[in-house]
Amino acid sequence: MTRDEFIDILVLARSSEQQHIFAQKYLFHGIPFVFRERENEYYEFRKKIADKFKVGFHEVFIVGSAKLGFSYHKMSLFSYDSDIDVVIVNEKLFEEFYLKITDYQYQLDRFYRTINKTELKVYNEFLRYLVKGWMRPDKLPLSFQISLLKTEWFDFFNSLSYGRSEVGNYKVNAGLFKNYDYLSKYYTTSIEDTINSININ
Repeated sequence: MTRDEFIDILVLARSSEQQHIFAQKYLFHGIPFVFRERENEYYEFRKKIADKFKVGFHEVFIVGSAKLGFSYHKMSLFSYDSDIDVVIVNEKLFEEFYLKITDYQYQLDRFYRTINKTELKVYNEFLRYLVKGWMRPDKLPLSFQISLLKTEWFDFFNSLSYGRSEVGNYKVNAGLFKNYDYLSKYYTTSIEDTINSININ
């Protein structure tokens, strides 16, 4: 599907239910563009991530331009400079990482740890996503990343990047949704915002 074809279908999704179905059908379902004609390799890629975090392979998705072949936000095409955006949807895993973030917050509250203004700004952005049920480790301050998640998150996804996995020579990033309802809400809202932007322009 081309960008123009995508937009033509998108603008017809006027109700919340239609936008919800659109997100399911086009953003989550099917083989991603980056794995076109390589269905088995997509399974192997998802299974590696699922096995690492002890979740079901069906709880691992590729989203963004790597899924569609273009970004419907930036209207740019997927290219060798693009990243692979992965989302995992699993409540148990979310709670495991959430507990670590909570412990870190208590250390901040008690001044056992400190962060500077720049890190605080990044952390506040992380919290904006967190209250939407989406944990984005890339939005944590660097000190958080190193202390909490470096080995089990960043090192793992780095091991899948730049030709070291089935996905190819791309950087792999990942986020974690608490459950499918939060995933659907985030992307349905994104679809609604895009439609509103198209209608304004």
